[in-house]
Amino acid sequence: MATNDSIILTASEISATNMTETLVANLTITEKLASLPAYVWDNRDLFILESQIIFTSLALIYLGSHAALRRPPSANPPKRSKMGHAQRDRDEDRDDQYVHGLMPSDAILLPILAGIVLVGLYYLIKWLEDPHLLNKILRVYFSFMSLASMGKLFADLLHFLTGFIFPTVWRTRNGKLYRIDSSKRGQWSTQHGSLHQVWDDKKTTPFPGWWSELKLSDATNTLLWGIRQLLVEQWTVRLSIHGIVNETFKVKFNDILGIVLGVGVNLIYYVTQSTFLSNVMGYAFSYTSIIIMSPTAFPTGTAVLFGLFFYDIYMVFYTPYMVTVATSLDVPIKLVFEGPTKSSMLGLGDIVLPGIFVALCLRFDQYMYYHRQRKLLPVELKVKDESSGQLIKTQTRHMVIKPDYVDPQGQWGDRFWSTKLSKILSPDATLALRASAFPKTYFHAAMVGYFLAIVTTLVMLLVYHHAQPALLYLVPGVVFTVWITGMLRGELRDMWNYTEDGSLDTADTIVEVDGDGNVINTISGDKRDNGVDDKAKEGQTTEVKEGTTSNVSSTEQKTSVSGEAGEKIDGPKRKRKASKKEKSYPVFLFSIEAPASDIDGDS
Repeated sequence: MATNDSIILTASEISATNMTETLVANLTITEKLASLPAYVWDNRDLFILESQIIFTSLALIYLGSHAALRRPPSANPPKRSKMGHAQRDRDEDRDDQYVHGLMPSDAILLPILAGIVLVGLYYLIKWLEDPHLLNKILRVYFSFMSLASMGKLFADLLHFLTGFIFPTVWRTRNGKLYRIDSSKRGQWSTQHGSLHQVWDDKKTTPFPGWWSELKLSDATNTLLWGIRQLLVEQWTVRLSIHGIVNETFKVKFNDILGIVLGVGVNLIYYVTQSTFLSNVMGYAFSYTSIIIMSPTAFPTGTAVLFGLFFYDIYMVFYTPYMVTVATSLDVPIKLVFEGPTKSSMLGLGDIVLPGIFVALCLRFDQYMYYHRQRKLLPVELKVKDESSGQLIKTQTRHMVIKPDYVDPQGQWGDRFWSTKLSKILSPDATLALRASAFPKTYFHAAMVGYFLAIVTTLVMLLVYHHAQPALLYLVPGVVFTVWITGMLRGELRDMWNYTEDGSLDTADTIVEVDGDGNVINTISGDKRDNGVDDKAKEGQTTEVKEGTTSNVSSTEQKTSVSGEAGEKIDGPKRKRKASKKEKSYPVFLFSIEAPASDIDGDS
């Protein structure tokens, strides 16, 4: 854990004489610039390694940030569709679940805990003298710990490839949009200005483009449609062990295949100790860490990163702990890039710690995208006078109407097949594609800051020929870039107030606005899934200006109604309780259930 959080960047076997032999001290600036191409060519192996570091870290942060998208609190949960149980199950899975992220106290705790583990590993290595046994133990530990990460990485990669092979929409060269329907095993389009579905009998395969009209046998077509259905449908996995676990969750075939591939890679790595497979495990750790970890809020993320910023500087520059541990342990706590004569390595913390902050920026961009779409509906609040029992009219307020959330994930294949190259950044074929193209101002700013910071780190490495604490450059590069962007856009208040702890996810929020329509005060708002309405507690009635009145029953009315209903159904309820007591339960159950097919058996 401490090693994953420690950030170390170094290049081995770099000789000062080799790095400076073409740049002699007595050369003028013009002569040095003229000799720069020859210097780069002589050290091309090293520059290739550093380019791999830059590309890999940026790719992992980019992909991990997009995979970490979830419903923001500025959007309502997606509406429940009326398309059967399978579709409802998919909608339920899309419901956002808040990540329990970092706390402000972690800015102090993480550096302390990381230091304790790092120093402990250092003295353990010194005591063993040969870290071979420790490496073997840690390989077994990381092999088991990486199973879930590897499964997630491979499953998402398979989903990515599946989206390109079996997209849901595609566009012809003349702009005609086709949709692929797995349940009907066909493809259809609509006429201009009409919603009528026109099925194309020539397009009999589940593929897009000219492959849709391939002349294949009925058996082959049936097989291909079956494969498509296998890869896109969700299965329900039920696991029940009496008194221990009772879980139900959704998986796809690619998820199971990803776990199998992860187990295979772990076994091969344990036998071969391959550097490439160690890097793959490092990719998986970084990718999943960015998904499941959250700084919770921008102030918290800033404090945590700067806490580790000072920790990293001290451990790299003033102690031998960081460099010794990183170079002695041959386990997937770092990415190692090897060339013909040189090698370079990057600690996973260089990716994960700035990465979770960059992912927070992307989710904030999505939050602001829906926040700008909200509507303020004028309402009139009425409060009951406790003494007289009459309703006293108060001044007009506004109710916040949030837009419905559209899941933007898994749209890479649809974007490729349905969007022209000139509009690749603004696809419009489906609602999901339009939702995926929300403005990403803060995310792009953070990515630019990370890129400049990692390049600066590598330059300092080449200049000083010493391991560099990458957070020394990455933390200011990412954090300052994001806060400056917020200041220039006048959104510092929104950044400061944004949090992912669930407190912003309210419904029926009543606010007070100024003359320009800006919200200046929140009067009331109910957290989602709360069983009791705050306005009901206060005995308030909300009346909408258009004439629609929403009366909230008082607590006494609810109690009275529930009491009467209880008396009427007391007898049937007892019978149901008795039947539940007599109902058996599984001692052990494991099942994988596929959704009911809409296709007739003869099709």
